[in-house]
Amino acid sequence: MSEDSADGIDPEPGRRFVVCGDNALARRLITELVDRYGVAVTVLLPSLTDNHAPDIADLASDAEATGPRPEVVVARRLTAEVLDRVGVRAAAAVALVSADDVANVDAALIIREFDPNVRIVVRLFNPVLGEGVATMLGDCAVLSGSEIAAPAFVAATLGDDTPTFLRLPDDELLRTASRDAIDPATTDVVCALADTSGPEPITLPEDEDSADLVLVRAYGRRPPVRTRPRRRLVRTARLVLGRRLRWALGASAALLAVGSVLLGQARDLDPVQAGYLTLLTALGSAEADPAGSLVEKLTALLLVITGVALVPTVTALVVDSVVQARLAVAAGRLTDPLDDHVIVVGLGNVGTRVVQELHSFGVPVVAVDRASTARGVAVARDLGVPFLIGDATSPETLRAASVSTCRALVVLCADDVTNLETALLGRSLHRRATGGAAAPLRVVLRLFDEGFAQRVQRAFGINHSRSVSYLAAPAFAAAMMGREVIDTISVGRRVLLVAELPVGAGSDLEGRSGPEVSVRPREARVIAMRTGRAGQTIWSLPQRRPLVRTDRLLVVATRAGLAALLARTVASADPPPMSPATIGGTPLRLLRPPATRHPADPPEATAPPHPEPFGTDATGQPTAEGGR
Repeated sequence: MSEDSADGIDPEPGRRFVVCGDNALARRLITELVDRYGVAVTVLLPSLTDNHAPDIADLASDAEATGPRPEVVVARRLTAEVLDRVGVRAAAAVALVSADDVANVDAALIIREFDPNVRIVVRLFNPVLGEGVATMLGDCAVLSGSEIAAPAFVAATLGDDTPTFLRLPDDELLRTASRDAIDPATTDVVCALADTSGPEPITLPEDEDSADLVLVRAYGRRPPVRTRPRRRLVRTARLVLGRRLRWALGASAALLAVGSVLLGQARDLDPVQAGYLTLLTALGSAEADPAGSLVEKLTALLLVITGVALVPTVTALVVDSVVQARLAVAAGRLTDPLDDHVIVVGLGNVGTRVVQELHSFGVPVVAVDRASTARGVAVARDLGVPFLIGDATSPETLRAASVSTCRALVVLCADDVTNLETALLGRSLHRRATGGAAAPLRVVLRLFDEGFAQRVQRAFGINHSRSVSYLAAPAFAAAMMGREVIDTISVGRRVLLVAELPVGAGSDLEGRSGPEVSVRPREARVIAMRTGRAGQTIWSLPQRRPLVRTDRLLVVATRAGLAALLARTVASADPPPMSPATIGGTPLRLLRPPATRHPADPPEATAPPHPEPFGTDATGQPTAEGGR
């Protein structure tokens, strides 16, 4: 099965899924639910003309669609009456994906009052608010599209060999790595992710040894990326000594040097004596010498004038430089030219996350946005990241951000055309400044439309483009199905999902062994199993132990592979009871307690019983202790 196809499944027949929002994420999410999972969807739009609403309406009126077409309802506000009218009481799940955090939380509270059990998926940027909402609303998944997508943009910015770190719920740390860069003797390879040697990457290849990108278990904290240290003394001198002050001091030094040479020649003095006499004359301690030559008199007069003008001029320029420097620091502007830094254009939700990620890696960042009220401006100020308020499509703004010496340009505005215009301008300015001698500027674009991204790649050679909604929509769709997507791994323009899937009661997976689940090549791979015991994660799947309904599988999958696995983990409508005698339909002989006998009785001659194993120990090996 290919990356872009999957078997249609309906985990909850007869029930609809409700999506509230008209942005790019809502559009991708609706497509994901309809095409990938084959479920019925009701879409609640504030209008039919704004944002992506016309495209969503086209999905509902597509006569050539093979799956269920979404139903569209228009309402300007998410009131209790509107939500009740669209049927949230009987919905399988409701997704609130508008860009307004407050409106999403308000709608979630209304839905929870209607039904305490309906599954709610909320898009929130604020992590503190998200944690509180998830705790308060019960069966509620709080996701951030920007948080899901940001690591992919950072990896594209810093290079394909930059590791992506995945933090699992039990604080287990996984990271991506190049196979050539790891030591097999000291590193545990969890999963072969992709073969990137060809023009298009092959994800989850059948031949695991052919994969050059692997997932490994990491130990300790995430190490920061090392950057070239900058000299604080030089940066401080540039900050305090402004351009005009440097010109004034340079001109004064040149005049004093010329005067020293002339006085030395006129009075036949050595350089030290000439310099000493020059400084004294400039500082006002010169004495008139009527018998001196014309050159000596003119030189002495010039030095006196220079000395008189030097002190107030330098004082004024020093005060001006200090004031301007303090204002620049307070405003967060770029105080001096940088090199080997990253320019992030667009300080919305995604841009803010990318700035935070790059800063945590130790990478110098300059942020740019046209609005001083952008969400990321305050974040940049708190992190000490310099930022510029200006139009990035203007050459002056990019030059002020030192585009000629930057290592990468990341453009994350909401408009595709603006992003492309900024990228082309930045690459052109960088090429002119370096004279074409340096390598082309690394440009990372945020583009929504897949066809447009492919045409940009062919026409302009910009290969690093990402779509936030494309990266985030699979996680939101899986959350609506009641499954947790822990993280995403970007491989080129493709995305792999790291998910945790519970084995449903009476599902197709219950009673099967771990190797039977792993898997269909190029679609999904089980990397670990969590048992019902707290804190027990088995990284090597046991051969004989069957899966039970208290187990949870950690998988790396494509979007199609995750949809196929979801179908196999869905609990049956009438699951068999879980008893000590059977697990997933597999009969087991239990360990019987020994019969009570008197101490004086002779020992039994029969051999002790050999029970079938039931349960596992901490290493995943079968043990009889679980059957007691």
